[in-house]
Amino acid sequence: MSDLRIGVLGAARIAPLALIKPAREVPGAVVTAIAARDPKRAAAFATKYGVETVHSSYDELLADPSIEAIYNPLPNALHAEWTMKALAAGKHVLCEKPFTSNEAEARQVADAAAASGLVVMEAFHYRYHALAEKMREISHDGRLGETTHVQTWMCFPLPKFSDIRYSYPLGGGTTMDCCYAVHALRLVAPSEPHVVSANAMLHKPDVDRAMDVRYSFDGGATGRSIASMWSHRLLRFAVRVTGTRGEMNVLNFIAPQYFNRLSVKVDGRKTSERVRGEATYSAQLRSFVAAVREGKPFPTTAEDAVVTMQIIDDIYRAAGLRLRGEPA
Repeated sequence: MSDLRIGVLGAARIAPLALIKPAREVPGAVVTAIAARDPKRAAAFATKYGVETVHSSYDELLADPSIEAIYNPLPNALHAEWTMKALAAGKHVLCEKPFTSNEAEARQVADAAAASGLVVMEAFHYRYHALAEKMREISHDGRLGETTHVQTWMCFPLPKFSDIRYSYPLGGGTTMDCCYAVHALRLVAPSEPHVVSANAMLHKPDVDRAMDVRYSFDGGATGRSIASMWSHRLLRFAVRVTGTRGEMNVLNFIAPQYFNRLSVKVDGRKTSERVRGEATYSAQLRSFVAAVREGKPFPTTAEDAVVTMQIIDDIYRAAGLRLRGEPA
């Protein structure tokens, strides 16, 4: 079976970690082309990382018949537009999170993906590590008893306020960039969450630098997610599930290949372990190739992304902020 030939839209900072390095480790995947708004930047990227073809525009890259799949790491506000264009060009798509600017865009992309029969994967890479699957298993197999509360944290410092992640027109904001907190909450929760309240700390109008959200779940459980790019909570990537019999705590679910700790306390007895697994981005790319070549199922589908974006929209509404992509 021939290698899956992948083209990259934009010389994004995340691309070497998320795709270039994994493609060297995953059989059946090869990055063969790139296009960027600045041709010089695309050329420099291609030279540095050994990408054979530089296209003069995104459209030219999509028209390249040798490319079967697209990696879309463009700014959030451009995800929907270029994923749709890639699908129209007959390309499979690995799209960086968050999937789109809002739920309405996500629905359009999901419908287009379903109609095309092509693979569209949202790049929640953490979901492809053994730790994520173990988190899901423990939170749902009954060992903790009935779930009473779920909490997630994704906090890291980004004091560079000129960064595009603080740009409203480009789909920025902590709730967007730190959407892992929402996605992981969904993974371990007893049902899909209902947003009860959201309290934002703003960098500028409509752009959150931190967000504290309260949830309810069917059956009476409660939840909370805390996301921050600039607040007193400098660094925390964690998950906690509390049940009637015990509690699960997870440290560093986002990049578990570097370090992680999963602790479970049930009926007073505590166990703790580091869950081993392949690097998240490599595992994600391996799953993407298997989905394209063999039709294998995967968890971070376009339909799954619609639900995440609906919750993000609800968070912004509850916080009294404009949805991303919403006109003034």
